[in-house]
Amino acid sequence: MNKKIKKITLSNLISENPVFVQILGICSTLAVTNVLKNTVVMSIGLVFVTALSNLTISMLRKWIPTRIRMMVTVLIIASYVILVDMILKAYLPEVSRQLGPYVGLIITNCIIMGRAEAFALNNKPLLSFVDGISSGIGYSYVLLIIAFFRELMGSGTIWGIDVIGSWWVNWSIMVMAPGGFFMLAIFIWIVKGVIIKDPEELKKI
Repeated sequence: MNKKIKKITLSNLISENPVFVQILGICSTLAVTNVLKNTVVMSIGLVFVTALSNLTISMLRKWIPTRIRMMVTVLIIASYVILVDMILKAYLPEVSRQLGPYVGLIITNCIIMGRAEAFALNNKPLLSFVDGISSGIGYSYVLLIIAFFRELMGSGTIWGIDVIGSWWVNWSIMVMAPGGFFMLAIFIWIVKGVIIKDPEELKKI
């Protein structure tokens, strides 16, 4: 069991990372990574939804009829997303306003749907829970790195605090959607072109 958990975790964090290997969840890369605080909140929300959705779907997998599998999966995911949205509106109303409809779009995030279909429906609850957490973390750390540099270069701030000073000329493109694409492309190039040059090395980790 421990070996399986380790393999699943390393796979989702590195060798099968949902963002820089599978290129999933790109909508979030464009939408929320211009501000680090918003990215942290979105990442926590996605880890929460992915983990609990995987756990719930795995626990119910033997009782979910095949013909309505997708409907049930979406309903379960939507329930957790609504819970996240309600918590944000109650305790972080400003962040909730800034994120706008993107919290609701967690429901259609390919990472969550993909893990539910590919893993949770075919594995036991504990493994599915670990898969959900590791998939969410694998998604989150990529977006957090991108958000750090986008906010720094686009606004000269980190977490809303000015850390550069007046000498820096903000790169407006970094707070716009194309900035997300550029940063993601650079990140993928660094990981797969510089750090791990051979794609087969990812599969060996």
